[in-house]
This record gives sequence, structure tokens and C-alpha cells, in this order.
Amino acid sequence: MRFAIVESGGKQYRAVEGTTIDVDRLAYEVGKTFDFERVLLMADGDAVLVGTPTVAEIKVSATVVDHVKGPKVLSFKYRPKKRIRVRGGHRHHYTRLMIDFIGKPGEERKVEKPEAKAEAKAEKQPKPKKEAAKKPATEKKTTSKSTKKVEK
Repeated sequence: MRFAIVESGGKQYRAVEGTTIDVDRLAYEVGKTFDFERVLLMADGDAVLVGTPTVAEIKVSATVVDHVKGPKVLSFKYRPKKRIRVRGGHRHHYTRLMIDFIGKPGEERKVEKPEAKAEAKAEKQPKPKKEAAKKPATEKKTTSKSTKKVEK
């Protein structure tokens, strides 16, 4: 499995070939392909290339899949005994990227798809057991105080 650590928007992300990552909103249209400018590390099995500060000969290309919003983050300011309650919040904007290629420019490789690994795990799961035949419920005699009549 080949992966790289890339920098985008002052944050570092772990990019794995064939998977998606959410980065801060980028000014690219959906479907556009671009290369990350700053690749800090690249690892392929036991071989690791660490940049000082970047690895110059490695290219990480990605395709913009979608622009999405993150989860709602709420903030609540509260001061006791002063009737101050301020509720606010926001949703951060992200760009979802599909990592297409990690490697040297011009190098051709087949990308391992993580879907094949997920299918193998699904096959290993045990099949659900058949439910035992349900026994017929026996009728219970119910008595309550409201149904009893008291004779005098």
C-alpha cells in the first residue's frame, strides 16, 4: 500500500491511493485534476522517502469529487445569574478529493483498490443462523379484580 503525507491549507493529510480525503475548501471545479505542491513523505511498503522539508521527485495527483459541508459545530456562551445565553455555530466547507496517483512522474502502476479488501472481509463474516421454530403460545387464564363480581 502506497501512501503520502501532503500539505494543503496549512494542514497535513494522509493520502492513500484509491481513497478519498476531505481537505479545506479549494477553488477547483468538480471533476478537475490537480497535483499537490507540498509532499512531505512517501511510503511504499518498507521504502520510505522523507522530505527536508519536501520530497521533490514525488507527485501526488487528485481529482475533485465534491464540495461538502462538515458536521454542525455549536458554541454556547453562558454567564450564570446575568441572563446571558448566546447560542451560535457553523458548518465548515470541505472539498472531497480522490487520490489517483502517488509516485514519480511518468511511472505507471496499477492502483490497489480498497474495495477488494472490503469484499474479502465481508466473505469471512459468518452467515446468520436460522431461527428456531417458535412454539405456539399457550393461553393463560387471566383474572382481575374488575372482572370478579362480589355477591352479597
